Amino acid sequence: MFIFGIRRAVAALLVGTAVLLADGEALCGSITIAGNGPELRTIEQLARSFEKRHLGSYVQIRWDFSSQPLELVKSGEADVAVTGHIDTGLTATPIGWDGIAVVVDFTNPVKAVTRQEVGAIFTRVVTRWSQLGGPDIEIHPIDRPSNQHIRQSFEEVLGIVGQVPESTRVIQSDQRAISTVAGDVSSITYASLGVVLDAVTYGVGVTVLMIDQIDAAEQTVKDGRYPLRRPVLLLKRKETNLAADAFAEFALSPEGQAIVDKIFVPYVPPEKEDSSAGAGSQRRQ
Repeated sequence: MFIFGIRRAVAALLVGTAVLLADGEALCGSITIAGNGPELRTIEQLARSFEKRHLGSYVQIRWDFSSQPLELVKSGEADVAVTGHIDTGLTATPIGWDGIAVVVDFTNPVKAVTRQEVGAIFTRVVTRWSQLGGPDIEIHPIDRPSNQHIRQSFEEVLGIVGQVPESTRVIQSDQRAISTVAGDVSSITYASLGVVLDAVTYGVGVTVLMIDQIDAAEQTVKDGRYPLRRPVLLLKRKETNLAADAFAEFALSPEGQAIVDKIFVPYVPPEKEDSSAGAGSQRRQ
């Protein structure tokens, strides 16, 4: 009776192990994720949580500000690219929204601008703050690298693709661009909203400008009222990749979306946005 019980327990253990291995084959494996933007911290947290959820999986992250993540996926050097642009040759999964914050030094009296005025600043049509109600000093715009999707989205939303002068100063990282503006009343830049809000929380002296009388905030980014936003996308090749598919599914799960929400705005499809949202976030100058 005792020996029979041991045999039955061993048999159950072997069956359980077989099921675990079968699940591992379906969900686990090695996956390489490439990117060059402000999503690194979010992707790292998603990767670690994914690995804990799917024992035996391994997520390698290739993050380089000068890289071309889409090309790495197309060439097979990476399984997933993190970007803000659809590529018709790849399959895209949106996992969040990122507000693009326009940032000035906190001593700058200009607190609100229009989309057209932002575009005019970066194309050098408007060159002095006095043209926008500020001090009579030259505006020093700080741009972002051309390969980064935050710049690509910024130019597309403003309708200024290819119009920013090549002489404009370029800074790679959000953190450095923000810290460069702080203390320089003449400068202006743009960066990921979550990164900017973190900097403000830690005492960095910058102001996020209102755009078209709309504050940059989680709710206005989520419902689309704030005009400068971009999707956070996971792009992979069209052929089946179980590990990449499982990672995208995890990023959209409640656990994954809670991680996304730490820096970005959880994804809401445009057709489900609250079109009835009023002017609750607007404030008078």
